[in-house]
Amino acid sequence: MKSDDDIKYMQLAVDQAKRGQGRTSPNPCVGAVIVRDGVVAGHGYHRRAGTPHAEINAITDAGESCAGATIYVTLEPCNHTGRTPPCSRAVLAAGLKRVVIGMADPNPVAGGGADFLRAQGLDVILGVLEDECTRLNYPFLKYSSTGLPWVAMKAGMSLDGMISRRRGHGGAITGPESKQRVHELRDRMDAILIGIGTALIDDPSLTTRLPDGGRDPLRVILDNRLQLSPEAAMLQQESRAATWIICGLLASGERQEQLERAGAVIHRIETDPEGRLELPQVLQLMGRSDITSVLVEGGATIHGSFLRANLVDQVFLFTAPYFVGDKGTPLVDGYSVAEQGTPVTLTEISTEQLGHDLLVQGLVSRQS
Repeated sequence: MKSDDDIKYMQLAVDQAKRGQGRTSPNPCVGAVIVRDGVVAGHGYHRRAGTPHAEINAITDAGESCAGATIYVTLEPCNHTGRTPPCSRAVLAAGLKRVVIGMADPNPVAGGGADFLRAQGLDVILGVLEDECTRLNYPFLKYSSTGLPWVAMKAGMSLDGMISRRRGHGGAITGPESKQRVHELRDRMDAILIGIGTALIDDPSLTTRLPDGGRDPLRVILDNRLQLSPEAAMLQQESRAATWIICGLLASGERQEQLERAGAVIHRIETDPEGRLELPQVLQLMGRSDITSVLVEGGATIHGSFLRANLVDQVFLFTAPYFVGDKGTPLVDGYSVAEQGTPVTLTEISTEQLGHDLLVQGLVSRQS
């Protein structure tokens, strides 16, 4: 039976797991805390794929204090040998007597740790702060079941839904607090994606700029005809992250060579009957490279294309408290709801004030 202390210590495990966000793909974010006689004896989190899991780091940190203690872990200990040995056996060998788990592992290969430990006589409790632990791993859960990345659509806009003051021009709409939050989002995502229109107008760097530096996500540009200049800012900067340019099969081979010399990685995919890049193929390509999350930053045509294809999972809308008017660029271009159709709808909606701006976020409800 779970107690108030179980909730308190699981929250500490969740805080540990958050430290791995954006760094563990294709593995989940997992945190663990070991408590003995009401005192935290050890903690740890999964840092990146191929390294020890959260339970192992917490057990190492706690040392001999593991004997008779309780371990709180946000995800069910794995029960198979992959890149690392099964954590369920490590929990048993460490002498831990009680295991409190946030959520079950949906992977049929890795799951089963709770049943194994229960069969060995340990007290196992499942489902403490389950919703919060699940939210930590939306990308992992989707990727595990579909092989596709989690798609989060992000935009800064005015009260009347404009993402720029003039069509064909760039410039920030929202304030510095929203800008800071966007960089925090980038730091947690595997990839960031924009269309060639945004790339040509803004010439962005698409990096993460945080006080501690942060981590740059993979940059993905949808550029059907390879219009991006080899002199683009994103190709002329110091960054550990790669820049992918995804183009159509008929794009210029000469321009490809120029962009590759500038450091870009070119991927060619098929286009639809209207000549647009096939977005499902874009996501499949990313999934094959273990990209489990992507932040779609626009512009309007890209937003419309992803919504039209029903590929958006989550939305982050940063709204500034002013009107732009009809000369601005709308949030969405190329998507509309039929007269009797069902619009894209958000669930699990939350709002947050960031300076003078308002952030609205939510999950996209999948219509049958």
